[in-house]
Amino acid sequence: MKVTAEKNEKVANMIFASIYPLYLDRLEKNGRTKEELNQVIEWLTGYDKDDLQVLIEKKVTFRTFFQKAKIHPNAHLIKGVVCGYRIEEIEDEFELYKQCRRMEKLIDELARGRKMEKILRKEAK
Repeated sequence: MKVTAEKNEKVANMIFASIYPLYLDRLEKNGRTKEELNQVIEWLTGYDKDDLQVLIEKKVTFRTFFQKAKIHPNAHLIKGVVCGYRIEEIEDEFELYKQCRRMEKLIDELARGRKMEKILRKEAK
């Protein structure tokens, strides 16, 4: 599937605090924890637990959430299909949409029981 400017804008304007509980609910149903969710988000974005809480309380959009993030240098290693979109094929002009899908891919892997050391990608040596 192709990302459109409209789709990118729709995701950019979504409130992170409204989606975070949905992520958490899905993970808890699969036996995972809030700490694991936060660990995955913190790895990808560079935020710590306090930063995340402030962003949730301020009800920031995904645009603000990803603009302020320090994306992990190994984020490019996150590949695969999420919601019908192949992450590595999302055009650079839709970087925000790509970052959202990368985060969702990590959360999906966590929900499916993948080991944390596999989820938090490392460069092959």
